[in-house]
Parts: sequence; C-alpha cells; structure tokens
Amino acid sequence: MSLGKLTRIVLLVVVTLIIQSTIGLDVRIAGAHPDLMLLLPIVFGIAGGPEDGALVGFLAGMAADLLLPTPLGLSALVDCLVGFAVGASTGTLTLEIWWIPPFIGVAGSVVGVLAYAVLGAVLGDPQFLRVDLVAIVAVVAVTNGVLANAAARAARWALGPTSSDHDRLSFAGRKKW
Repeated sequence: MSLGKLTRIVLLVVVTLIIQSTIGLDVRIAGAHPDLMLLLPIVFGIAGGPEDGALVGFLAGMAADLLLPTPLGLSALVDCLVGFAVGASTGTLTLEIWWIPPFIGVAGSVVGVLAYAVLGAVLGDPQFLRVDLVAIVAVVAVTNGVLANAAARAARWALGPTSSDHDRLSFAGRKKW
C-alpha cells in the first residue's frame, strides 16, 4: 500500500470521526444516533475488496473505540469483520449501479449493529441486548443507506485510481468507428 493511499484513508477516518463525534451524536432519532464509523468499512469493502474493508474497519473501529465507554477493541473487531465480509461478498459487483452501495450499506449496517450487540453481551455486558435494538438498527441502517453513495465516492478517492479505472477511462475516451 502506498503512503499516499494510506494518508488519504487515515484522513477520511479522522474526518469521519470528527463528524461522528460532533454532528452525529447530536442527531437523535428514537433515542439512537447514526454510526458513520460503521459505514466506512462497508464502502471500503465495496470499493476496495476484503483487505481494504478489513483494514479500514480496524482503523475506524479503533478510532471509535477511543471515544466509547465500551470494551476497547469491540468496534474494531466488528468493523473489521463487516468490512471483510462486505468486500468478500461483493467482489464482482459494480459501483456503477446507483442502488448497490445503499443496499449493501443497509445490509452491512444491520449485520454490524447486531454483531456489536451480541459480541458486547458475550464479553460480559448484557446491557447491549437490553437497549432498544430495533430502533438502533433502523436508524443506523437507514442513515448509512442514505449516505452510502457519497461515502463510496469518498472511498474511491481515498483508494486512488486502479488499473480497472484506467482501462475503463481509456476505453471511454476512444471514438466508435
């Protein structure tokens, strides 16, 4: 991984963390707030594959864990697993279809929130399963679905151009005879 790519990824994680910890926490719907840090590994899994999804999931999860009163590493573990799973399951999908990132954003968010609650309960804090989990899942899934296309564009920027992008752009520039 190049230094430029890693710098753009870290910058995007930091900016998302700032937005999450300022604006994101002020937005409350049914007692729940959006989880933008979970959206990052989902869109990086779509745009970059399982390795990039897992890497960004770990970075975003550790950054979020520093601000949460939950077991250190829980968000990192869940986000890493979600990013890897999304990347592994969407390897052949194209981002050119507008509804794919929102659909996967919703599905990945549902899985991520439920995995976070179950793993938190397994690690000894049963309050994770006592909260209004349905409202949390709904709020996180809907907001991440709405923001998925914009986040996917940011992920593609952070990952930089790939050989398939170059091939597609060079082919698009050719004239038809």
